[in-house]
Amino acid sequence: MPDTIHIYTDGAASGNPGPGGYGIVMLWKHHRKEMSEGFRLTTNNRMELLSVIVAIETLKKAASEVIVHSDSKYVIDSINLKWLDGWQKTGFKKKANVDLWQRFLKVQHKHHITFKWVKGHADNVENNRCDELAVAAYKTGNLKIDEGYEASKDSLSLD
Repeated sequence: MPDTIHIYTDGAASGNPGPGGYGIVMLWKHHRKEMSEGFRLTTNNRMELLSVIVAIETLKKAASEVIVHSDSKYVIDSINLKWLDGWQKTGFKKKANVDLWQRFLKVQHKHHITFKWVKGHADNVENNRCDELAVAAYKTGNLKIDEGYEASKDSLSLD
């Protein structure tokens, strides 16, 4: 499939929670796009999922053929093993990262996406590059607020 867009993603957090970031490498034909962003307080799983969402939201052509390569068992298994379907049926009761999963659900149907797991910190050049981007993003000092995470923590502390 020569028109297939390959998306490599990774998320990282220093501490869990702690400062974190995501890295994305998108490949299509002879084009390459890299993206990253850092947050002051978040979790590794949130950054793994956010990287996938941001990459999909970045796609310009509707109904694209896409392969997402991720080392996150959390993301890949949630989708491929249909955990997400069950979570939707229960209204995400007692599930983490609901804000991000709902955001994912809004964009995933716009494309034909296959999710593939890759071994992290191994010999996958693009996955390693995503890890570098994610770590560099949270080390910049120019960190955004992960509002979904911090708001949920604030509401929990009020109970």
